[in-house]
Order: sequence, then C-alpha cells, then structure tokens
Amino acid sequence: MANEKTAKKPSFFSKVKRFFKDIFGELKKVVWPTKKQVINNTIVVIVVVIISSIGISLIDYFFGLVLRLFFGS
Repeated sequence: MANEKTAKKPSFFSKVKRFFKDIFGELKKVVWPTKKQVINNTIVVIVVVIISSIGISLIDYFFGLVLRLFFGS
C-alpha cells in the first residue's frame, strides 16, 4: 500500500497524449476499402433500398385496398 500512495498518478496532459497516440496506432491497423469496393457496396445499398421501398409500397397499397373494401369508402 505504501507504493500506491507514493506512486505518482499520470497528469492530464500525459493521458491526453497517450489517448491520441493510441488513436493513431489504431488508425494504422485499419484496412481501408478500395474505390471498387466502395462503388460495389454503394450499388448494393442503393439496390436494397429500392427493392425495400417497392416492397413497403406494395404492402401499403394492399393494406389500403383491404381497408377501403372493409370500410366501403
């Protein structure tokens, strides 16, 4: 316990310096996608959004039709 009391806590600036050093170390490990991968992934996302919106529109149309038939508007 004597060592804990005499041990010096790191200062605020040393913590900030260590934080940014760790960030840059992690950024070096990142594998960035190629331009072709980004374009392919973007196309996939756009196609899935279009298909999903068409599906939701069809479901909405179907339920609207059923409600019109049910309530006789």
